[in-house]
Amino acid sequence: MPSRTKPRAPQGYDASRYPSFAVTVDVVILTMIDGSLHVLLVQRHAEPYAGAWALPGGFKQPDETLDSAAARELAEETGVRSAGHLAQFGAYGDPGRDPRTNVVTVAYLAVVPDVGAIAAGSDAADARLWPVDDVRTGDVELAFDHDRIVADAFDRVARDLELSGLAPTFLAEMFTLTELQQVYEAVWDETLDTPNFRRSLTADPTQVFVEPTGERAASSPKGGRPPELFRAGPAWHTHGSPVRRTRRR
Repeated sequence: MPSRTKPRAPQGYDASRYPSFAVTVDVVILTMIDGSLHVLLVQRHAEPYAGAWALPGGFKQPDETLDSAAARELAEETGVRSAGHLAQFGAYGDPGRDPRTNVVTVAYLAVVPDVGAIAAGSDAADARLWPVDDVRTGDVELAFDHDRIVADAFDRVARDLELSGLAPTFLAEMFTLTELQQVYEAVWDETLDTPNFRRSLTADPTQVFVEPTGERAASSPKGGRPPELFRAGPAWHTHGSPVRRTRRR
Protein backbone atom coordinates (compact mmCIF):
# COMPACT_ATOMS: atom_id res chain seq x y z
CA MET A 1 0.00 0.00 0.00
CA PRO A 2 1.58 3.34 -1.01
CA SER A 3 2.50 5.71 1.80
CA ARG A 4 0.44 8.85 2.14
CA THR A 5 2.12 12.22 1.92
CA LYS A 6 1.97 14.12 5.19
CA PRO A 7 -0.66 16.85 4.77
CA ARG A 8 0.41 20.48 4.86
CA ALA A 9 -1.42 23.61 5.89
CA PRO A 10 -3.18 25.29 2.97
CA GLN A 11 -1.22 28.01 1.22
CA GLY A 12 -1.83 31.35 2.86
CA TYR A 13 -3.20 29.82 6.06
CA ASP A 14 -2.67 32.31 8.90
CA ALA A 15 -2.72 30.65 12.33
CA SER A 16 -2.45 34.05 14.04
CA ARG A 17 -6.07 34.74 13.06
CA TYR A 18 -7.16 32.29 15.73
CA PRO A 19 -6.72 32.54 19.49
CA SER A 20 -3.87 30.51 20.94
CA PHE A 21 -4.05 28.46 24.11
CA ALA A 22 -1.91 26.06 26.10
CA VAL A 23 -2.65 22.40 26.82
CA THR A 24 -1.87 20.72 30.12
CA VAL A 25 -2.44 17.30 31.63
CA ASP A 26 -3.53 16.69 35.23
CA VAL A 27 -3.47 13.26 36.84
CA VAL A 28 -5.75 12.01 39.64
CA ILE A 29 -3.70 9.23 41.26
CA LEU A 30 -5.67 6.85 43.47
CA THR A 31 -4.35 4.06 45.67
CA MET A 32 -5.49 1.93 48.60
CA ILE A 33 -3.70 2.10 51.97
CA ASP A 34 -4.87 -0.13 54.83
CA GLY A 35 -8.34 -0.43 53.33
CA SER A 36 -8.73 3.32 52.75
CA LEU A 37 -8.73 5.19 49.43
CA HIS A 38 -6.04 7.87 49.05
CA VAL A 39 -5.22 10.47 46.40
CA LEU A 40 -1.72 11.74 45.62
CA LEU A 41 -1.35 15.52 45.62
CA VAL A 42 1.59 17.89 45.19
CA GLN A 43 2.17 21.20 46.92
CA ARG A 44 2.81 23.97 44.43
CA HIS A 45 6.22 25.61 44.64
CA ALA A 46 5.50 28.70 42.54
CA GLU A 47 2.68 31.09 41.78
CA PRO A 48 -0.12 30.95 41.03
CA TYR A 49 -1.39 29.18 44.14
CA ALA A 50 2.06 28.82 45.71
CA GLY A 51 1.79 26.57 48.78
CA ALA A 52 -1.58 25.15 47.74
CA TRP A 53 -2.17 21.47 47.05
CA ALA A 54 -2.87 20.42 43.49
CA LEU A 55 -3.00 17.50 41.12
CA PRO A 56 0.29 16.42 39.55
CA GLY A 57 0.45 17.76 36.04
CA GLY A 58 1.95 20.25 33.66
CA PHE A 59 2.16 21.56 30.13
CA LYS A 60 2.15 19.20 27.18
CA GLN A 61 5.26 19.55 25.04
CA PRO A 62 4.80 20.04 21.26
CA ASP A 63 6.56 16.76 20.42
CA GLU A 64 4.67 14.45 22.79
CA THR A 65 1.25 12.83 22.91
CA LEU A 66 -1.21 13.46 25.71
CA ASP A 67 -0.60 9.97 27.11
CA SER A 68 3.17 10.42 27.14
CA ALA A 69 2.78 13.84 28.76
CA ALA A 70 0.65 12.32 31.53
CA ALA A 71 3.18 9.54 32.13
CA ARG A 72 6.06 12.05 32.18
CA GLU A 73 4.37 14.40 34.63
CA LEU A 74 3.44 11.43 36.80
CA ALA A 75 7.10 10.49 37.10
CA GLU A 76 8.58 13.99 37.28
CA GLU A 77 6.29 15.43 39.94
CA THR A 78 5.75 12.40 42.17
CA GLY A 79 8.30 9.69 41.32
CA VAL A 80 5.51 7.28 40.28
CA ARG A 81 6.63 5.53 37.08
CA SER A 82 3.90 2.99 36.44
CA ALA A 83 0.18 2.65 37.02
CA GLY A 84 -2.18 -0.30 36.88
CA HIS A 85 -4.64 1.93 35.04
CA LEU A 86 -4.04 5.26 33.28
CA ALA A 87 -6.78 6.74 31.12
CA GLN A 88 -8.36 10.05 30.15
CA PHE A 89 -11.69 10.89 31.74
CA GLY A 90 -12.33 14.57 31.00
CA ALA A 91 -11.24 17.90 29.57
CA TYR A 92 -11.58 21.33 31.21
CA GLY A 93 -11.26 24.65 29.45
CA ASP A 94 -13.43 27.22 31.19
CA PRO A 95 -12.16 30.78 30.65
CA GLY A 96 -10.11 32.02 33.59
CA ARG A 97 -9.45 28.58 35.09
CA ASP A 98 -5.73 29.46 34.99
CA PRO A 99 -4.77 33.11 35.69
CA ARG A 100 -1.58 32.85 33.60
CA THR A 101 -3.13 32.22 30.19
CA ASN A 102 -5.91 30.40 28.37
CA VAL A 103 -5.34 26.76 29.35
CA VAL A 104 -7.22 23.60 28.43
CA THR A 105 -6.35 20.62 30.60
CA VAL A 106 -6.93 16.96 29.85
CA ALA A 107 -7.53 14.95 33.04
CA TYR A 108 -6.30 11.41 33.59
CA LEU A 109 -7.22 8.81 36.17
CA ALA A 110 -4.33 6.69 37.42
CA VAL A 111 -4.80 3.67 39.69
CA VAL A 112 -1.61 2.59 41.44
CA PRO A 113 -1.45 -0.55 43.62
CA ASP A 114 1.67 0.69 45.42
CA VAL A 115 3.04 4.20 44.89
CA GLY A 116 6.36 3.28 46.50
CA ALA A 117 8.65 6.11 47.58
CA ILE A 118 7.03 9.46 46.77
CA ALA A 119 9.46 12.11 45.58
CA ALA A 120 8.33 15.67 44.86
CA GLY A 121 9.81 16.97 41.61
CA SER A 122 11.47 20.31 40.98
CA ASP A 123 8.11 21.97 40.27
CA ALA A 124 6.61 20.82 43.58
CA ALA A 125 7.44 21.77 47.16
CA ASP A 126 6.03 18.52 48.54
CA ALA A 127 4.06 15.45 47.52
CA ARG A 128 1.96 13.24 49.74
CA LEU A 129 -1.01 10.92 49.88
CA TRP A 130 -4.24 12.32 51.32
CA PRO A 131 -7.26 10.31 52.45
CA VAL A 132 -9.98 10.79 49.86
CA ASP A 133 -12.44 11.72 52.60
CA ASP A 134 -10.30 14.79 53.44
CA VAL A 135 -10.59 15.96 49.84
CA ARG A 136 -14.28 15.08 49.49
CA THR A 137 -15.16 17.16 52.55
CA GLY A 138 -13.06 20.14 51.45
CA ASP A 139 -10.57 19.87 54.33
CA VAL A 140 -7.84 20.04 51.70
CA GLU A 141 -8.19 23.16 49.56
CA LEU A 142 -7.05 22.59 45.99
CA ALA A 143 -5.58 25.00 43.43
CA PHE A 144 -7.19 26.00 40.13
CA ASP A 145 -10.37 24.00 39.44
CA HIS A 146 -8.83 20.79 40.74
CA ASP A 147 -11.63 20.25 43.25
CA ARG A 148 -14.03 19.87 40.32
CA ILE A 149 -11.62 17.56 38.47
CA VAL A 150 -11.13 15.36 41.55
CA ALA A 151 -14.88 15.17 42.14
CA ASP A 152 -15.41 14.10 38.53
CA ALA A 153 -12.65 11.49 38.92
CA PHE A 154 -14.35 10.03 42.01
CA ASP A 155 -17.63 9.79 40.09
CA ARG A 156 -15.86 8.13 37.17
CA VAL A 157 -14.05 5.53 39.27
CA ALA A 158 -17.27 4.70 41.17
CA ARG A 159 -19.03 4.09 37.85
CA ASP A 160 -16.17 2.17 36.25
CA LEU A 161 -15.81 -0.03 39.32
CA GLU A 162 -19.25 -1.44 38.55
CA LEU A 163 -19.01 -1.52 34.75
CA SER A 164 -15.43 -2.64 34.14
CA GLY A 165 -12.58 -4.72 35.50
CA LEU A 166 -11.06 -1.79 37.37
CA ALA A 167 -11.18 -3.24 40.90
CA PRO A 168 -8.15 -5.58 40.70
CA THR A 169 -5.92 -2.78 39.37
CA PHE A 170 -5.99 -1.28 42.88
CA LEU A 171 -4.34 -4.42 44.26
CA ALA A 172 -1.08 -6.31 44.05
CA GLU A 173 -0.90 -9.36 41.79
CA MET A 174 -1.93 -11.55 44.74
CA PHE A 175 -4.60 -10.31 47.13
CA THR A 176 -7.10 -11.47 49.73
CA LEU A 177 -10.84 -11.33 49.14
CA THR A 178 -11.09 -8.90 52.05
CA GLU A 179 -8.73 -6.51 50.25
CA LEU A 180 -10.83 -6.78 47.09
CA GLN A 181 -14.00 -6.06 49.05
CA GLN A 182 -12.33 -3.05 50.68
CA VAL A 183 -11.75 -1.50 47.24
CA TYR A 184 -15.48 -1.50 46.52
CA GLU A 185 -16.37 -0.26 50.00
CA ALA A 186 -13.83 2.58 49.90
CA VAL A 187 -14.79 3.82 46.44
CA TRP A 188 -18.55 3.48 46.94
CA ASP A 189 -18.42 4.61 50.59
CA GLU A 190 -20.67 1.76 51.70
CA THR A 191 -20.40 -1.50 53.61
CA LEU A 192 -20.99 -4.66 51.58
CA ASP A 193 -22.36 -7.90 52.95
CA THR A 194 -19.34 -10.21 52.92
CA PRO A 195 -21.13 -13.52 52.11
CA ASN A 196 -23.03 -11.86 49.24
CA PHE A 197 -19.86 -10.21 47.97
CA ARG A 198 -18.00 -13.51 47.85
CA ARG A 199 -20.92 -15.30 46.23
CA SER A 200 -20.99 -12.69 43.46
CA LEU A 201 -17.42 -13.65 42.54
CA THR A 202 -18.36 -17.30 42.00
CA ALA A 203 -22.06 -17.10 41.06
CA ASP A 204 -21.34 -18.07 37.45
CA PRO A 205 -18.94 -21.05 37.41
CA THR A 206 -18.12 -20.41 33.75
CA GLN A 207 -16.65 -16.99 34.58
CA VAL A 208 -13.43 -16.96 36.58
CA PHE A 209 -13.02 -13.70 38.49
CA VAL A 210 -10.62 -14.91 41.19
CA GLU A 211 -8.15 -17.78 41.03
CA PRO A 212 -6.63 -19.34 44.18
CA THR A 213 -2.84 -19.15 44.24
CA GLY A 214 -2.29 -21.85 46.85
CA GLU A 215 -0.55 -19.27 49.03
CA ARG A 216 -1.60 -17.38 52.12
CA ALA A 217 -1.00 -13.87 53.41
CA ALA A 218 1.48 -13.15 56.18
CA SER A 219 0.38 -14.06 59.67
CA SER A 220 -1.51 -11.40 61.59
CA PRO A 221 -0.38 -10.25 65.06
CA LYS A 222 -3.93 -11.14 66.15
CA GLY A 223 -3.26 -14.78 65.37
CA GLY A 224 -5.52 -17.17 63.52
CA ARG A 225 -5.05 -18.79 60.16
CA PRO A 226 -3.73 -16.36 57.50
CA PRO A 227 -6.23 -15.64 54.70
CA GLU A 228 -5.88 -17.26 51.30
CA LEU A 229 -4.36 -15.27 48.44
CA PHE A 230 -5.99 -15.00 45.03
CA ARG A 231 -5.19 -13.45 41.66
CA ALA A 232 -7.51 -11.82 39.15
CA GLY A 233 -9.06 -14.19 36.61
CA PRO A 234 -9.79 -13.50 32.93
CA ALA A 235 -13.47 -12.66 33.48
CA TRP A 236 -12.58 -9.12 34.62
CA HIS A 237 -11.46 -8.38 31.04
CA THR A 238 -14.40 -10.03 29.29
CA HIS A 239 -17.33 -9.39 31.62
CA GLY A 240 -16.39 -6.42 33.79
CA SER A 241 -17.30 -6.44 37.46
CA PRO A 242 -19.52 -9.11 39.05
CA VAL A 243 -20.31 -6.80 41.97
CA ARG A 244 -23.18 -4.32 41.82
CA ARG A 245 -23.65 -1.17 43.82
CA THR A 246 -26.53 -0.80 46.26
CA ARG A 247 -29.07 1.62 44.82
CA ARG A 248 -30.11 4.19 47.37
CA ARG A 249 -33.62 5.60 47.32
